[in-house]
Amino acid sequence: MGNEAHGAGLPGGHPRSPRTGLARRTTEGIRQPVRSGSSRGELMRLFVAIAPPVTVLDDLDVLAGPLRPGRQDLRWTSREAWHVTLAFLGQVEESAAARLLPRLERAARRHRAFRLAFSGAGAFPAATRANVLWSGLSGDRGALAHLAESVAAGARRAGAPPPDKGRRFQPHLTLARCRMPADVTGLVAALAGYQGPPWTADRIHLVRSRLGATEHPRYITLGSWPLRPAEQDPGPGGPGAPGS
Repeated sequence: MGNEAHGAGLPGGHPRSPRTGLARRTTEGIRQPVRSGSSRGELMRLFVAIAPPVTVLDDLDVLAGPLRPGRQDLRWTSREAWHVTLAFLGQVEESAAARLLPRLERAARRHRAFRLAFSGAGAFPAATRANVLWSGLSGDRGALAHLAESVAAGARRAGAPPPDKGRRFQPHLTLARCRMPADVTGLVAALAGYQGPPWTADRIHLVRSRLGATEHPRYITLGSWPLRPAEQDPGPGGPGAPGS
């Protein structure tokens, strides 16, 4: 989930929905204008993310759920809004957001779907004085990093550069935030051995975060673009095999 805050209130989002909240998109591709209640020139708080399958999030939630009651000093993120942030863009002008849509579409077309899994845990900046508790990712982290680079490059060209330029990309899913630095060493240890089921990252989402009266923002998915299909292993004797 990167640098973006998380909360309930996604359109149609529900913990047992067949899709995650981010997958409930307003449009397929770029055919719908970027409005979503915005007046011309209004700033929109945006991020680009991957939405893991609901069954994968269910598995992680089974492990994280029993830990929450014992640490009510933390702000646990909303399960139905869990996602992996590729780029947090911050406040973006509507005109820049409109230019961003085709660039995200092109970025998605340049990358193939790839496999990931949630694995282990950690904290920012450190477990003994944490502001964020997170679950990490294993699998094709190289493909994930390259996709994040393409998304960030497209955002810069559209005039919506990520504000954390220069910071090393650290893929993760935020489980909890801390108002004041907290010691989460025990939680990191409890989650350290976790290895979730593998899943395929095959789509990116442009999401608007609207802050309301509560501490949890409402998410509105402005666009969604599929990655190219993953390469298939031809197997013995298949195309490209020796002697074929």
